[in-house]
Amino acid sequence: MHAITIPEPGGPEALVWAEVPDPVPAEGEVLVEVVASAVNRADLLQRQGFYDPPPGSSPYPGLECSGRIAALGPGVSGWSVGDEVCALLVGGGYATKVAVPAGQLLPRPDGVDLVTAAALPEVACTVWSNIFMLAHLRPGETLLVHGGASGIGTMAIQLAKAVGARVAVTAGGPEKLARCAELGADILIDYREQDFVEELHKATDGAGADVVLDIVGAKYLDRNIKALAVNGRLVVIGLQGGVKGELNLSALMAKRAAILATTLRSRPPAEKAAVVAAVREHVWPLVGAGTVMPVVDRTVDMTEAAEAHRAVEASSHVGKVLLVAPEK
Repeated sequence: MHAITIPEPGGPEALVWAEVPDPVPAEGEVLVEVVASAVNRADLLQRQGFYDPPPGSSPYPGLECSGRIAALGPGVSGWSVGDEVCALLVGGGYATKVAVPAGQLLPRPDGVDLVTAAALPEVACTVWSNIFMLAHLRPGETLLVHGGASGIGTMAIQLAKAVGARVAVTAGGPEKLARCAELGADILIDYREQDFVEELHKATDGAGADVVLDIVGAKYLDRNIKALAVNGRLVVIGLQGGVKGELNLSALMAKRAAILATTLRSRPPAEKAAVVAAVREHVWPLVGAGTVMPVVDRTVDMTEAAEAHRAVEASSHVGKVLLVAPEK
């Protein structure tokens, strides 16, 4: 098979399309012939040498894919060769084949073509596990999403609206905010021109956000606490703005608030399977009904993965950037 390899860490040019050994599905795994994958920020960090894959996992980038089952490993039931699926991966999505634990498979949703399905697993699992399973966003509450035009953001807006929450977003510029509004965002904040704490308090009569989904990290820590409502929950899932910040514990205690921080890639397979099962139960019916839809900015040939990485690094996209595997 072929895969995007990283012989030496570096810029986008470090991504090299090369022939590599075929994966062999182990106990409880299936072999998927990849049709498409998607670019995530973690892939950029891996390319730069800052986010190594967990021991024993595929060395190739790619945290999600779509495709067709080519073979079943020992002990797999409930799936058949030829099934059209998408999958949450530890790595290896930037390839023509990948071995996947069966618990991390999802059927291609009704109404979504197989290439587009690659836009769903990582964002659906990240958003559902963090906003709903962990932070317990409820109908009538307010969610603040940083990076509303990102893949994570576009999914968070739609799912929060689907359960009856009010959604505030930050994004860079009027065009991205307009796309967020089309998806249902109620409060639009241009982080380049506006202070999100001030704007959020204006829009909520001073109450703030019940849940904040943050991809920035240290840079936003103090302001995120100020933005929280009483009994609010701050969920940190990214560190684009640094890893160390100063926390005002008094402010946190006064609001009876909580800070939660998670990653998805390094979780044990059983935890990932539980998240995937919850997504299949709660999110897949919404996708099938057209209530929630994958947002794809562009598709790029997988052999040109460097181009896709440049687009994501420049934050010139809305939603997901997909990599389409070359046809045989």
